[in-house]
Amino acid sequence: MKAILIGILSSVFFAVTFILNRSMELSGGSWLWSSSLRYFFMIPFLIGIVLIRGNMKELLQELSRHPVKWILWSTIGFGLFYAPLTFAAASGPGWLVAGTWQFVIIAGLLVVPLFYQTIQTEAGPQKVRQKIPYKGLIFSSFIFIGIILIQLQEASGGFGLEMIVLGVVPVVLAAFAYPLGNRKMMEHCKNNLDTFQRVLGMTLASTPFWIIIAGTGVVTVGLPNWDQVIQSFIVAISSGVIATVLFFFATELVKHDQNKLAAVEATQATQIMFVMIGEIVLLHEAIPSIYSFIGLLMIIGGMVLHSLFSNRKVSLKTNKLNTKSV
Repeated sequence: MKAILIGILSSVFFAVTFILNRSMELSGGSWLWSSSLRYFFMIPFLIGIVLIRGNMKELLQELSRHPVKWILWSTIGFGLFYAPLTFAAASGPGWLVAGTWQFVIIAGLLVVPLFYQTIQTEAGPQKVRQKIPYKGLIFSSFIFIGIILIQLQEASGGFGLEMIVLGVVPVVLAAFAYPLGNRKMMEHCKNNLDTFQRVLGMTLASTPFWIIIAGTGVVTVGLPNWDQVIQSFIVAISSGVIATVLFFFATELVKHDQNKLAAVEATQATQIMFVMIGEIVLLHEAIPSIYSFIGLLMIIGGMVLHSLFSNRKVSLKTNKLNTKSV
């Protein structure tokens, strides 16, 4: 129960991202600053954590050995993930963006063929391209239908090409970029770097992208106002530091129990509800339609089914191994 409560608490802090991004757009702040400032503010906090853990030297050596890989996949995993999300925040309520963002689970399955796994053959170790887990896509259909339903509320106000281009396409792009960039970096790092080192490394390596975004902001809209700076700082601390640490701590508590681990992972679906409540209370957004409520429930249900299915696969593999060892 403790781990689940911590997981839900982390969702509250993750939800702050969507609420404040929408708030900044409504107050006239540019997405160029909402996105870049978050990562600029994250750097000193992550550096402090890595320095306290005594792991900075190894990270800097790794960055100097493979700068191109780090810059490429970090720009995709962080830059092409967060910039489109903040851009989409201008098109509709944060809960709409948060709900559509759950497409990331489907995207995560679709990028699987871009990775290889090593298997043992009679001729020795051999790399084989991984296959899309089609059973997982069945559960993903709940999420996909849910996403369509929450978009129907916008359709009632005129769901045109502009809304698709500005509100949906950027989130779908982010949904593919996030798992692709992060998994490529995990594949590269293997077990040589811990999570904090990898997150700091990707933040530093994506800095050229954020400098370009910020520079574009200076030229096109000028410097950010003080309110946007404060809100971006809150997002950096809330989502970039606190939420991540809480979630990792919750999973660490139950890492040896697959049932509890699946339950903790499923708590992240609750962030959609927190975003919705936060926007209605703080930003006075309209109450979602019945279609949106049904869609949100389907998204949450699809995420829970994903966690349960993943847990079942792990349990079956464990049972097979135990049977063989007997």
